[in-house]
Amino acid sequence: MAADHLSPRNRKAALADHLRAGILTLEYHPGSDLDEVAICERFGLSRTPVREVFRDLDGAGFVELRENKGARVAALSHTTLRDFFLVAPMIYSAILRMAAGNATAAQIKDLKAAQNAFTAALRQGSAAERALTNSRFHEITGEMSGSVYLIPSFQRLLIDHARIGMTFYQPKNQQMADNLAKASEHHDQIIAAIEAGDEDAAAALAEAHWALSRDEIGRFVLPAPLDLGLGDDIAGGGAS
Repeated sequence: MAADHLSPRNRKAALADHLRAGILTLEYHPGSDLDEVAICERFGLSRTPVREVFRDLDGAGFVELRENKGARVAALSHTTLRDFFLVAPMIYSAILRMAAGNATAAQIKDLKAAQNAFTAALRQGSAAERALTNSRFHEITGEMSGSVYLIPSFQRLLIDHARIGMTFYQPKNQQMADNLAKASEHHDQIIAAIEAGDEDAAAALAEAHWALSRDEIGRFVLPAPLDLGLGDDIAGGGAS
């Protein structure tokens, strides 16, 4: 990526955009080190602005800064994945409920544009384009909620949702392709519920939308399903 023609400020913004997209689409693998020297050379930046970008991305959950070890891409540990699968449906539901109650006309217009971009990516785009346009769709619903409490958590969830969902955007059989088409239908229904101000319908769609991808994603990243009753021994060492 040549950035020589850009101003230093624009090169810094280009780096931030590049890293966000690269992390979401697994161009930069979870837990991998970020080569500060190579990044400085590639974007024509000194170490100070590069480190500023790293700090911003650390605050947003894309990057982890380690003392005396530099920056690395946020890891996806077994614990992180289990937390994600347990917490995500609750936050998605709350976000869409609040979005239906708070969305502005301008935001709804943006959401429709994001859905158009997503459907275009489904027809002709790459898996990365599908992941990024889907993430933008949901990011807008977070903005619609207007919640100072939920938005930071939701934005962090979207990072991992895009990363662990990359398999969802590369269907390998008809069932996966059908699920992808259904996800797009859900987006249209979510827009309609938000536009109508129907909070209950929006929340119900969040749960249906989550369930659509949960099992497929879980097949790739979790050793066992999480649908356990409270008190069940996850480790399998409980009384039988």
